[in-house]
Amino acid sequence: MEKDSYTDDEIREILSLKRIAVIGMSKHVNKAAHYVPKYLYENGYDVIPINPTTDKILDKKCYASISDVTFEIDIIDVFRPSEQILSMIQEAIQKKPKVIWFQEGIHNSEAEEMAKKVGIKVVFNRCMLAEHRRLF
Repeated sequence: MEKDSYTDDEIREILSLKRIAVIGMSKHVNKAAHYVPKYLYENGYDVIPINPTTDKILDKKCYASISDVTFEIDIIDVFRPSEQILSMIQEAIQKKPKVIWFQEGIHNSEAEEMAKKVGIKVVFNRCMLAEHRRLF
């Protein structure tokens, strides 16, 4: 699967943003959708869990949807299957994040174009944990 064309310096700049809403964050510790945001949280990021099935993850308030978040978000990190991305991208765009990051294995050209058209950077098919470890 292809990935975006950002340089290492551009990814470093993106990773300098600190408030990350994680759509599909899991309460199950053995899933990447839990341990990746947990790693980010432990490395100084303000992680906002988005998961309609629980009230708290990592002792942080969990929001049912991205629309429920009432404050500014730098990055929306997405842990949802590629086929579900299109239905959630409009809601994500409304939050006006600087970046939408689709985790490793997630790619939807139509959704990515929608975000880019309104000036949102789109990172896809990359793991935030792996990129952070590699570049910092």
